[in-house]
Amino acid sequence: MSRLSDFCSCVLERRFVRFLLVGALNTFFGYSVYALLIYLHVHYALAALGGQILGVLFNFKTIGLLVFGRRGNRRFFRFISVYLLTYLLTAALLKLFHALDINLYLAGAILILPMAVLSFILNRRFVFGDDAPA
Repeated sequence: MSRLSDFCSCVLERRFVRFLLVGALNTFFGYSVYALLIYLHVHYALAALGGQILGVLFNFKTIGLLVFGRRGNRRFFRFISVYLLTYLLTAALLKLFHALDINLYLAGAILILPMAVLSFILNRRFVFGDDAPA
């Protein structure tokens, strides 16, 4: 029951709401880069990488400042490691979707929510959270 209580308090936390709002902006930005690259006939793995690289630069400042109230760049390498992990997972899943002949626009859209949840958990715990190393 304690885990359910922790989950509920997390969802009601202002930081989580801010993360969702900022995440919507960041997701729009990253997915737009991905979709543009797919449109330009860039390989899906490179399209996902391009979306991640440009997104990570944009996201570091917006998530750090607007969600977690953290300034400065000393957490940047930990932030990059979160996005490297999510990129590798995204590329693997896109490869699976591609092998299953699922439309790559749809595949990218399907992955938005699970990657956002994973990103929040990792950023809160290891990058910007109160218990993250400084």
